Parts: sequence; structure tokens; C-alpha cells
Amino acid sequence: MTKKITLAVAAIVIILIVLGMKWWRENRADLTIDPPNYPPIGKVVWLDQHWTPQQRDWFYHADQGTQTFGIPYEWFIALEQPVPFLTNARLLSDTTYLDRYGFIPNTNSAKPDLPIGFAHGTPLINSDGTPNVNPQTKVQQHSLGLTCAACHTGRLSYQDTTILIDGGPALTNLAEFQKAMALALLFTKYIPFRFDRFADRVLGPGASDQAKSELRTQFDAVVSQARTIISLEKKNQPHTITEGFARLDALNRIGNVVFSVDLNEPANYVGYSAPVHFPRIWQASWFEWVQYNGSIQQPMTRNAGEALGVGAKVNLTGSKDQLFSSTAAIKTIFDLEQLLAGPPPNAQTGFNGLASPKWPSQILPPINTDLAAKGAPLYKSICQPCHMPPVSDPEFWTARQWLPATSPGVPSLNLEMVPIAHVGTDPAEAEDMKNRRVVLPASLGITSNEFGPALGQVVTQIVNHWYNIQQPPVPADVQQQMNGFRPDGLRAELCYKVRPLNGIWATPPYLHNGSVPNLYKLLSPVSERPTTFYLGNREYDPVNVGYVTDPLPGGFLFDTSLRGNHNTGHEFSDDAKKPGVIGRALTPDERRAIIEYLKSL
Repeated sequence: MTKKITLAVAAIVIILIVLGMKWWRENRADLTIDPPNYPPIGKVVWLDQHWTPQQRDWFYHADQGTQTFGIPYEWFIALEQPVPFLTNARLLSDTTYLDRYGFIPNTNSAKPDLPIGFAHGTPLINSDGTPNVNPQTKVQQHSLGLTCAACHTGRLSYQDTTILIDGGPALTNLAEFQKAMALALLFTKYIPFRFDRFADRVLGPGASDQAKSELRTQFDAVVSQARTIISLEKKNQPHTITEGFARLDALNRIGNVVFSVDLNEPANYVGYSAPVHFPRIWQASWFEWVQYNGSIQQPMTRNAGEALGVGAKVNLTGSKDQLFSSTAAIKTIFDLEQLLAGPPPNAQTGFNGLASPKWPSQILPPINTDLAAKGAPLYKSICQPCHMPPVSDPEFWTARQWLPATSPGVPSLNLEMVPIAHVGTDPAEAEDMKNRRVVLPASLGITSNEFGPALGQVVTQIVNHWYNIQQPPVPADVQQQMNGFRPDGLRAELCYKVRPLNGIWATPPYLHNGSVPNLYKLLSPVSERPTTFYLGNREYDPVNVGYVTDPLPGGFLFDTSLRGNHNTGHEFSDDAKKPGVIGRALTPDERRAIIEYLKSL
């Protein structure tokens, strides 16, 4: 009898092992993550972009009221990396590990424990208004969120030097890190001993059973929320395009957070169908309309909306007097915009805020001045009609794009909007914003179910609520100043904005969706552009002006055949009838001359 029981148990164990292995094979892709392994960062340099080290460091870590990951800072630094083992793993917050997702270590900072773009924020408040405290020590915990620097700090590596570009497009993979965070939470809940180690770090050794039980209850609520978002993302997977390194479907992500998560309305969750390359933000403060599709007019609306997208909380379901209350730090958001903008620009001083970077000839190969001189007239005839003269040219300051000042000394650039039917680049970002609709309760008083106008009205209500609850309320003239002296306009045109090209050399990859790896390929016929290439390499190619695109383990294989990823349009060809042709064909020598000139802007 004993032998039969032993055999039966052995058979059950074998069956469970076989089933477990089958389950693991079927789910391994969802339960593992392996971002690229990079060599240690060597020498780090910053270029002169008009910021002091103190201003730069503040920008890197300024708290915008975001709670991006839905957990306190104290939990974040206690979680282990998402490796499915029983043994003690390294910490998720290890800056070397975060660097694998593109988050830049900030060893020169007063806050070296967090990479660029992370804010160790203010004391946390629960949804019911009570302080969020450590169950053992009763000390209030703190928020943790991303800042605009997470997406708008670029890096280029050349040989052993890393160049950091303030306001440049980040080379982060936020979607992969989102997955890493979710796995870290799930593994902490379900893998034996992992929660105990987490509790010891959060509560301290020798914590009471009651404190551990309270922490478990809090943790389970966060995991439940994470599982809800994972379920929504899986449901919308057929309509999702992988974002990968250097890209994010920012507008749809903002919409998902505000209209689905904050509003608790699953029907409003959509796939990430239109990833865009993180834009460079120098001089953007002076553009009359921002976003690639020129959809937002007011700086405060743009920036507060960005804060909502990375986790600033907003009350959309509470009592009438609490509607539109938010953790968004409106004063900090205004101060960030002021730092970026600087004093109003003019022909004598140029732009006075964050400056575009100059080609660093002491690090990168020097510009070929003879070749650049040949490129100057080509730029003037081919690029300048849309992209304006160089900002150093007096003609720039008298260009037709300048609008009269809306307030004394506050001008703006009404940049060219080019119809997609003409430029021929991928239409997804513009089309999907125009076509998206949202389900809204009457209690919000929002007058449109169109995504753009509805989001604009929500953000305006949030900002106005903050203005009104200050003691005393913010005066109307100060509100105008904080709003950038600009109307609160929103639109969804099937066009893309054309901006000046100063600093373009420091902003690969190219086109609004990052579908062309370097400037040489951008100036080449579409037939000569790669249909697939890897993003995630940090090594800079100063000849073609872009990142190296060699295969990279853990990198992102960009497939331009997919909607949202098309590399068509903005083409120079002698076939004027072909869609997306914007100019005559360029010889290889002409392309090289234009590139050399662009390096000088």
C-alpha cells in the first residue's frame, strides 16, 4: 500500500512538473524581461545650453506631483528586480539596473540615489485625505514619479564619452520598465519569501504581525490595480504597436490614465497605436502650437496634461466640491516652463532659455567647413521654405511665422502645419487623436466626447481648481501669466508641425515617429531607407548623424511595415507625382553637404 501511495505521489509530482514546464513555456514571454546590458558609463559631459548645474539638477528631479508607479518611494527602493527566483535578488532601484531601460544615472546630483527624471516627492496622501503612513513606524511615506526630464534628456555615446543633451529626446524604454515594475510587484506577492524581505526593508526588522498584515493589505490593493491595467492592455493588444526605445504614445497614454484609470471607465482604454519620438523641447515655449500634430496651444494645458499622463492624480469621481482636485504641482509646472523659456527672445539676444546644443568638435569629429559651406545654399533652397532660416540668421527674426506679441514682449512662432496628404509621413498620431472618442459622465460637465477637446476641458478644470483654492485665489492677471498669455486652444488637424532645425544633429532617430535612423537616410529616397533596424544602441554615428543600429540583445527591432511605424514621406525625388515627395532628388554628395551644414545649426 505504501509503495502504491509513493508511486501515486511521484506520478502526481511528475504530472505537475510537466504541466508547470508547459505553463512556463507558454507564459515565459510575459513573465521575463531582459533589457540590454550596457558597458559602464565612462566620462560624462554636458554641453553649454544656458543652464547652470543647479538649474539642470532641479529640472532633473523637480516634483510635478506625479505618482507614476502607484507606490510610495519607500516601497520602490525596497522592491527586488523582476527575476523569478526564490533567492535574494538585487534591488529594482539599483541605478545600474535602471540604466538598462535608459534612465541615466545622475552621480553629480544632490540626489544620486535616483536617475535623471525621477522625483522623490512630497508626503503621500490617501484617497480619503488621510496621510499615507508606514504601518510600523507611523512615519508618512512619500510620492515617487517621473518628471519631464525622464523623456526630455538625451544621451549620445561616442567612444568612451557620454554626452548628455538637456531637452533632447530620451533613449528610454518606458513600456519595458512598466512591465518590469508590474513583474516586480507580482513576484513580490507570489514568490515565497520575497514579500517577507520586502516587508523587512519597508517596516524594519522585528515589525509586528499587525504592521505586516496592514502592509500586505496595502500591497494587495496595488497589485490588484496593476492586474487591472495588465488586463486592459492585453485586451487592447491587437491595436497596440510596440513603442520601444526613444518613443512613447504619449497622447493615448494620457487619455488612458485620465479617462480610464482616474475615471474608472474601462471602455475608455485604448491600445498604443501611434508612438512618437520624444520631441526636443528647446524653444518649444515660444511655439504658438505644440505637439507633433500642433494640437495644443497653451503651455499650462500642455504641461499639466503631461503631468497627468505620468501619474499626477485627479479626482473625477468624487463629490462636486472635490471634482478636478489633483496632485499636479501647478506652481512647479509653471516654474519648469519658465526655466525652459527664459526671458522673451529677440533678434539681439536670440532665445534666452534652454539653448539647443552646439556640435562639440572637441569630442566628435570636427565639422568639415568646406562641405558645410556647400550645404548652406542647399539648405536655403530645399529646407528653409518650411523649416525657417537658421536661428542665427537675421532673417529668422523677421520671418512670417512670428505672431504679434499677445502681451508686451511675449511673441510666438506660428509654425508651418503641413498636411499629411502632402508630406506623406505616417498618419497614425494625427488620425488617432482626431478619431478617438471617450465615454464621460454628465457629472463632469464636459461638453464634448472627442478626445482632444474633452482632455483639454479636464486639464483646464484642474488648473482653474488649483488657481481658485489658493489662499488668496490666484489673481486673473497672474493666471494669464502662468498660462503663457496664450488662449486655451485645442485642435486635431491631419497635419504635422514643422519646426526650426537648430540642434537637429542631437535628436535621432528622425521623423515624428522615429522611423528613420539617421539624417543621411532621411535625405535619401524611401527605397533606400531601412525597413527594419534596432533602437537601443547608444553609440553615435557622427558621419550619418544618428545612433548605430546594429543588432542589440534586448534592443527594439523597429518594423516600418506596421501602421504607426511607416517610414514613408518627407522624400526627395524627381517623381513629383509620388505621394510624400517634398523636393527634388538629392545626390549623395548633396546629402553629405546638407548634413554637414545641419551639424553647424
